[in-house]
Amino acid sequence: MIGTPSVAQAPPPGGLPVTVAPPLQKRITQWDEYSGRFEAVERVEVRPRVSGFIEQVHFKDGSMVKEGDLLFTIDKRVFAIAVESAQAEIARQDAQVKFALADVARAEPLAASKVLSEQVYEQRKATLSQAQASLMAAQAALKSAELNLEWTEVRAPISGRISDKKVDPGNLVAGDQTGSTLLATIVSLDPIHFVFEASEADYLRYSRLRLRGERVSSRDTPSPVRAKLADETDWVHNGVMDFVDNALNERSGTLRGRAIFDNKDGVLTPGVFARAGLFGGEIDALLVPDASIVSDQARKIVFTVNAENVVTATPVTLGPIHEGLRVIRTGLKVEDRVVIDGIANPAVRPGAKVAPTAGEIKTAAK
Repeated sequence: MIGTPSVAQAPPPGGLPVTVAPPLQKRITQWDEYSGRFEAVERVEVRPRVSGFIEQVHFKDGSMVKEGDLLFTIDKRVFAIAVESAQAEIARQDAQVKFALADVARAEPLAASKVLSEQVYEQRKATLSQAQASLMAAQAALKSAELNLEWTEVRAPISGRISDKKVDPGNLVAGDQTGSTLLATIVSLDPIHFVFEASEADYLRYSRLRLRGERVSSRDTPSPVRAKLADETDWVHNGVMDFVDNALNERSGTLRGRAIFDNKDGVLTPGVFARAGLFGGEIDALLVPDASIVSDQARKIVFTVNAENVVTATPVTLGPIHEGLRVIRTGLKVEDRVVIDGIANPAVRPGAKVAPTAGEIKTAAK
């Protein structure tokens, strides 16, 4: 009946029945698992380069845009007038240059025949140089005015998914360098980064493997990485490492790593949580069923049975899952007898006498 307390029973005279087996020893390709999130390879804030009133928005919030797509239009009138004014100034300065050229041409033979003083001749040449410089300045001013007019069309600097618009038509936006108005943001989606943190112990293990020639450094070679999202059971996304930080974080004792994945279908989105498996090399591993592992406060332990058929709690360090079994990094020996069945009985605890039956640990059928 629900709610009725169980009555404690004395263990059988020969001990509690359990099934034991040595850990499965197998040469495996180790994939170390890490949690992390996807990040955009490029993230750009769209800001205007000139100030003015927003006339029109040319995109749908949250849509995909391509580099060069028109996003916003700023009122062009004042900038078009500036271009016309600069063009007029060029015409005026060009006329001044032509006049000065003619003046110098007339003065040159007169100066040669001493009819015109050398000082006056030099003044006319200086006037020509000033006119030419003024023309160059006017031409530069026209280029600047044309740029400002061009910048009234705010275009996408990269391809990707755009955010919602931050400013509606009719609002005044600032285009100065120190306080320009944020109009929208764009994040690239293909390819996409996955960022995670590896422990100091993992970093040291990878370094030892590299020194022994058993694993290449992810700094030098794009080591394979696989990933799965929260609703996925299989490692369906494949990528490679493309960055390892140059120092460990002193506070967390972790090293930041980054992988890159193709994302043609756009399923991988910046900010999405995922699990990633990083190639950890070939190792001779000991494996046990995950169900045979129990938690003892902060420790992970397995129950082993000694020569006197007494249960012992053996602390272990866990590795990843491989073919349905848990990799045991440290704590177990090949000859240990691990309790693989009967562990659910609360009477099976350290110090308990058991009657072991030999079993076998097998990998999951493919």
